This record gives sequence, structure tokens and C-alpha cells, in this order.
Amino acid sequence: MVVSLALLLLGTLAAVVAPRVLSRADWREREPVVALWVWQCVVAAVLLSFALSMVFSAAATWASVRGHVFATAPAGVVRAYALDGHRPWSAALAIVLASGGLWTAAMLTREIHRARARRRRRRGELLVRSPVLPGEEPGGDPLVVLEGDRPDAWWLPGAAPQLVITTAALRRLKDRQLDAVLAHEQGHARARHDWLRHCSAALAEGFPQIPVFAAFRDEIHRLVELAADDSASRRYGHRAIALALVELNEERGVFGPAPASDTELPHRVDRLLSPVPRLAPIRRLRLTAAAALVPAVPLLVALVPGLRALG
Repeated sequence: MVVSLALLLLGTLAAVVAPRVLSRADWREREPVVALWVWQCVVAAVLLSFALSMVFSAAATWASVRGHVFATAPAGVVRAYALDGHRPWSAALAIVLASGGLWTAAMLTREIHRARARRRRRRGELLVRSPVLPGEEPGGDPLVVLEGDRPDAWWLPGAAPQLVITTAALRRLKDRQLDAVLAHEQGHARARHDWLRHCSAALAEGFPQIPVFAAFRDEIHRLVELAADDSASRRYGHRAIALALVELNEERGVFGPAPASDTELPHRVDRLLSPVPRLAPIRRLRLTAAAALVPAVPLLVALVPGLRALG
């Protein structure tokens, strides 16, 4: 029971403290890909802490669960976890955590169904505006050009991702600007940023009271755009993608003194026009390696009594 409580405390502490620590990191915008990795590792550590706490609580309550968890463990290892006693509290904790796990699965399933419904609706609207010609297959063309007076470009995720761009955007964007926009959207498709958005949205909607999940959702939506901007700028230059963002969005009132929507866009353009040098490769490697070790902490906490008994 002590291990279960320690894991619960570790997960709770990480869920509260991690967003504050990461919000103070001055390297996030310089390395959005590394920041995305760090956030995923932190959330994985929180979820793993709660999952392991549930397993040990269930093992302390029900002999059948204990038999499966410690099926091949020596008797001394089982005694080291002190699973006897505290059964009412163990049962309550196991049930609460198991309910949280089921709720997480339900929220993720709901988010996936919503995303599929949105995707079907948008593809249906796309077929109305750009009908399939004889001999063509729906979704077979990776690039779709739509007739439109409003400059716009977007990416439709799915098994066969499609890039959609309007004729107004083609008229307004210069060659390198157009290439940069397409590279930006292709960056989203290659990195499967849609899955990150779905997972973060499911956790934030399912557990709005847990700070790490709300911060994870907000940061993911911001960082994936910065990562796609960087992917395009490395191929076509910072100025090309910055000017492309301005051309596509200046009619929406985004860049005025009182932005109408998407207040992140002016910041993205400023960031591209005044680029800050990236971190040194060795520091990027250290951050990546350190983040990969974060999910190992709850595993270590779970294994300590058993390792001591074996030692």
C-alpha cells in the first residue's frame, strides 16, 4: 500500500508542478519539437504513475490480481510490498483509479469519433466544391485546388492526407511562399500532429481539474504550429513562410491593433522574422534524453521494494 500511495503522490505532484516548470523554460519556442517530446514524456509519466498505483492497490485488495501481478516473483519480493491489510482503502483507491482509466479511454474514443465525423463532413464539403471527375477516386489526389475568393490553405488528415489550397491563395502567394505553405502543411502530415491534438483534447476534456492535461492541450496546439513553421523555414527560409502567413491572414483582422482571432499568428510571424538561434546539438540531446527518463521514475518507484528484497 505504501508503494501505491507513493505512486499516487508522484503522479499528483507531477501533474501540478510540471506545467509550472515547463512554462518557465526559455527554450520551448527555440526547439518546439523537443518541447513536444518533453510534454509527451511528462504526460506519459503522470498516466503511468496512476496506472501503477491502481495495479498495486488492486493487488493489495484481491488475491486473484496479486496472483497475476506477482505470478513468478519469489515470496520475499511479495512480502517486501506489504500487500496485506488496508484492504478497504486499497479497494477504494483501485476502483477510483480504474474508473479514471475507463473515463480516459471513453474520452479518447469520443474524441476519435468526433474527429472522424469532422473529417467526413469536411471531405463531403470538399467533394461538393471539387467534384470527382470520371476515372478519379475520392481522396486520391494529395493536392486539391479550390475556386475561392478568400486566400486559404489547410490540411485534411486521414489515411490519405490531402492539402487543400484556394485559387485566391495561388494568386497572392509568390513561388517560395507557396512552397513554404505546402511544406508547413506537409510537416503536420508527416509528424501526425492530428493524433497529438486528439489525445491532448481528450485528456483535457476528461479531466479539466488536472492542470497538466489542460496545459498539455494548450501547448500542443501552439507547439505543433511552431514546429511546422520551422520545418518549412528550414527548406524555404524564415521570410518566405512569414510573408505567406501574412498574405493568407491579413484580411481576417489578425494583425491589427485589436486582433479579431488567432492571437498566436502575429507572434508566429514575429518569431520567424526575428529568428533566435537554435540550441546547441548537445543541449538538445540532453533535453531529449532527460525527458525520456521521466517515465522511468514511476517504474523505478514501483520496482524499488522488489529490487531491495532481491538484493
